[in-house]
Amino acid sequence: MQESAFYQLSTSTAILLLVGFYVLTFLMSLTIVRRNENADAYMVSNSAIGFGMAAASMMATWIWAASFYASATSGYRYGLSGPIHYGMWGALMILFIYPFGRRFRELAPEAHTLAEVMHARHGSSSQMIMAVSNLVGSCISLMVNFSAAGALVAVLSPLSFIQGVIIAGVGVLAYTLWSGFRASVMTDFAQLVAMIVCAAVIIPMVYFSAGGSELLQTGMSRLTEEQASLFSKTAFLEQGAPFFVAVLAYAIGNQTIAQRLFAVRQDLIKPTFITATLGYGAIVIGLGMIGLLALMAGVVPIDGDTNNLIPQMASTYLPPFAIGMFFILVVGSLSSTADSDLSALSAIMMTDVYGKNLARGRPNPRLMLLLGRVTMIVATVLGIVFASLQLDILVVLVFVGALWGAIVFPVIASCYWDRVTNQAFTSSVLVAVSLFCIARFELLPVQGLFAAMLEIIAIVGAGVVIGLMAFGFLGKRVGLAAGAATMVVLAPYAFGELRHYLVLLSSLAAYGASAIVCVSVSLRSNERFDFSQLSRRVRSFHDERGGQSAAAVRIAPSSSTLMEGAKS
Repeated sequence: MQESAFYQLSTSTAILLLVGFYVLTFLMSLTIVRRNENADAYMVSNSAIGFGMAAASMMATWIWAASFYASATSGYRYGLSGPIHYGMWGALMILFIYPFGRRFRELAPEAHTLAEVMHARHGSSSQMIMAVSNLVGSCISLMVNFSAAGALVAVLSPLSFIQGVIIAGVGVLAYTLWSGFRASVMTDFAQLVAMIVCAAVIIPMVYFSAGGSELLQTGMSRLTEEQASLFSKTAFLEQGAPFFVAVLAYAIGNQTIAQRLFAVRQDLIKPTFITATLGYGAIVIGLGMIGLLALMAGVVPIDGDTNNLIPQMASTYLPPFAIGMFFILVVGSLSSTADSDLSALSAIMMTDVYGKNLARGRPNPRLMLLLGRVTMIVATVLGIVFASLQLDILVVLVFVGALWGAIVFPVIASCYWDRVTNQAFTSSVLVAVSLFCIARFELLPVQGLFAAMLEIIAIVGAGVVIGLMAFGFLGKRVGLAAGAATMVVLAPYAFGELRHYLVLLSSLAAYGASAIVCVSVSLRSNERFDFSQLSRRVRSFHDERGGQSAAAVRIAPSSSTLMEGAKS
């Protein structure tokens, strides 16, 4: 990194803050009793988390490194509307899991992962598609958070990027390895309190140190017409719309959300997710304004890397004690999400890879716990290695969200429509992901008939997104009407125009293709699924009465048994 005149913490101070934070967090995790430890407690806290802990954990998990770095990047690139687009659509991501989440819990109250539910519904191929997508997504999330730690440490201290990545990785692993998901939830609560206090002090200090109202007056001249508008077309089409499209993808596809859905008490799902939605939106929009202030102040990111904006602004405009607070603020935010990713990865490996496939119907809960811990260690190493790539966080997030978009319709349809088959699920996801990759990376020229075909599929995708959102809260009839209306209204404006916005086009095409293929293949089948079977097939791994595995009843049956509930 280039030399700069920015204030830096001393090496000893930076190490003291990092080590002190992770030691205190580790000591908190030691308070969790491990007597009679079982796999269900390690993965979902026996589905007994209360409202306060659950809501705080949800907010802390999603106020992560990207909430700082990508939101600030959005404010720096798109001006006034950037942080609003990032924070508002991110908040909706939490909200829209609520109506579908209630359905998932009704069907399989003892589940640990959505892939586990898909295994009981369809079989191994659908389950592994879900599991692999979550493994990839959580590994990328780890990479993003460790990269954020490296950028923070490199700008605010004499330590190097790699040293910051390694310290964060080892620190998060140390306390999460002890008690898994329970440690993640407990530390999330403390980390959220610390983040709120720090944010309430730091954001106003940056604003006034940078010039306050005088900066707003002079800084507006540095903004382009699009950046100065709250209704910027560029900001909406390049970021707002792709993030809006990704809302359902992250809500349905991300195991860190699903894990909290399956961990909170079933009667507390609604207040938990509504509270987390409001809290996340308010905090993240505020944090994103730091990027807007950087734009107004004419700040140029160090090395041209916008991931450096947040620590750069802190170093430039905050006094030493506030820089220390900011240091803890970012470390706490990225740690709260990194530990959730480790917990999600361990749950997927324990349940979906070992419990449902390798154990051949008789999983050993003790071996599952060992596998979960080994998974965390391996994932941490991979996250540290991948962090060295230093990719653009905003681009990575849109990419993952679009890939997850391919599974949204098949997953939701599988939990409401009894005609969806394993073939329909698998083929729809594979086609959608392939089409997304072709469009997003321009493996074929996006022009002529191919571009027209993509736009038609994307228009269907837009109808699917709006229709599913309306369906979740207002029911089937309103959902179908909203989806159809969206396609009709959007078609005249989108046709011939969407091809110029490849991120949005490819994301919508993933939704549209998966819905078209899933419905078409399902209608060719006369199978009918009995949803009451899901609660019998998805059971806890631990029998509280005897402490033994309940795997014999919870491992999903073979393909021949899956037909027991089918009706012509």
